[in-house]
Amino acid sequence: MARAISSYVCQECGNSHPKWTGRCEGCGAWNSIVEEAAPDAVPKGLKGKKGRHINLVSLRGEASKMVRHKTGIQEFDRVCGGGLVPGSAILVGGDPGIGKSTILLQVSAAAASQSSQRCIYISGEEAIDQVRMRADRLGLADTPVSLAAATDVRDIVATLEETEGSAIVIIDSIQTLFVDNLDSAPGTVGQVRASAQELIRVAKRRGFALILVGHVTKDGAIAGPKVLEHMVDTVLYFEGERGHPFRILRTVKNRFGPADEIGVFEMTDMGLIEVSNPSALFLADRDEDVSGACVFAGIEGSRPMLVEIQALTAPTSFGTPRRAVVGWDSSRLSMILAVLEARCGVSTGTHDVYLNVAGGLRIGEPAADLAVAAALVSSLNGTPLPGATVVFGEIGLSGEIRQVSQSDLRLREASKLGFSHAIIPRPGRQRGENKRKSGIEIVTTEIRHLDDLLGLIRPAHGGGAPTLREASHG
Repeated sequence: MARAISSYVCQECGNSHPKWTGRCEGCGAWNSIVEEAAPDAVPKGLKGKKGRHINLVSLRGEASKMVRHKTGIQEFDRVCGGGLVPGSAILVGGDPGIGKSTILLQVSAAAASQSSQRCIYISGEEAIDQVRMRADRLGLADTPVSLAAATDVRDIVATLEETEGSAIVIIDSIQTLFVDNLDSAPGTVGQVRASAQELIRVAKRRGFALILVGHVTKDGAIAGPKVLEHMVDTVLYFEGERGHPFRILRTVKNRFGPADEIGVFEMTDMGLIEVSNPSALFLADRDEDVSGACVFAGIEGSRPMLVEIQALTAPTSFGTPRRAVVGWDSSRLSMILAVLEARCGVSTGTHDVYLNVAGGLRIGEPAADLAVAAALVSSLNGTPLPGATVVFGEIGLSGEIRQVSQSDLRLREASKLGFSHAIIPRPGRQRGENKRKSGIEIVTTEIRHLDDLLGLIRPAHGGGAPTLREASHG
């Protein structure tokens, strides 16, 4: 009898090792290597059997127009590029308890209520009665959703092959499924890869939209092999802070629409509710008379969004000042502080600095540099910024203010919400301040260097109202 061959596979990155080790050499994770039975391989490769010929065609040709399935939840349709494409595979990841099962149950119920096609929800984590309890709590018990509880991929595929007219199939979650050909446990790299491959294959063949729920690791990445994100057409991440009711559904990858698109939801006792105007919601509790607060006009995907950036500086009682950041890149905050000190003479070495993006939103674009600098200077000065002012622009290491994309779209959103003034970068070939943008009822102050920003924010004390730089140099 031939000896069974085993391999040791890292459950974080999928690297294979000849023997067990405590630390994976590929990703550096500890205690993530598990023994798995190696699949039988053909020793001669492709020799022997001849493959069939593949027809090659030109790029130009008549293609059938795909009609997207509208789920009825506009924020979910937005992040998917306008709806679900038939035959596509979508992977939804997020922290435990963030609301993945809730939003997908609402999506299936909304889609089934307005379409004659069938929506199937298959749970591998919960029993049917548990899913029914959630549906009853959300008021969705009477919607025509087909429900099942199963973990065997062979049974699921056989059911989907025999079910006619399926439009949307939701699998919750991919880590609970198993293929009986493999000896490894559910959730391992081999099982996740094989299960996803079989389900995606039947979705492409039958033409229904497949939505897979994925667990995440402690680092926030989707558990299982990284190839899982390459196998699917769309990857969505569900984000949110435990202390905030807002949830952000963010597109990381989308073959049928724009990436970095977001949908905003609010968690309530009746489930997740769409937020059609997140800018007004994020600014609802804003106090205009507090120093250290600045409104940033950002772009998330194709949507302009206004959020408040808050900064607090306080004298430190330790040798090393503290830098705490929530919702922004801490390395970029260190860069802004270094530019303020080296190029503008503003020292924060004796102050603790705290930075927060209000509402639990996370900002990643460099256009927030100028708004962060304005909030920091306002906190150091003790001078509030004008309440009807928005700020955006990128800061270079020499202190110059660089242009950002889609400035008109940002200004148009600010004007819609009642803002009358904006501090923005000055274009390279145009000069002049306080000019009115065509078609946008908002006055702009265009600056070229970080020194110009310091001249606009003057301290609340002092006779001649000197700028911060003049005050720091005496």
